[in-house]
Amino acid sequence: MPHDVQKLLVDIRTACEEIIQFTEDKSIDDFKKDRILQLALERQFEIIGEAIFRLDRIDHENLAIKIPEYQKIIGFRNVIAHGYDIIDYDVLWDFAKERVPKLLEKAHNY
Repeated sequence: MPHDVQKLLVDIRTACEEIIQFTEDKSIDDFKKDRILQLALERQFEIIGEAIFRLDRIDHENLAIKIPEYQKIIGFRNVIAHGYDIIDYDVLWDFAKERVPKLLEKAHNY
């Protein structure tokens, strides 16, 4: 079954919104002590990366224009999914707090 661009964008937006919600009023120290929060963020980043991977297959030209860093996002998802034992939680936190709000804006403007 082919994937739908709008459904994938909803998945990206929802995952971004959840990351923002999960990290609201939290510090990096809170994050490093909370295994459930770590797992929740990992899962949302996997969803974002997979949705962008699928979006690339069906809407490559628009994706490259609207979210030029899409390949890095897919790569980050692959590290989380396949390199589970080498995840840098400082990087994960930085992405959650600094990059996800920007990605959410781009997904809304897609």
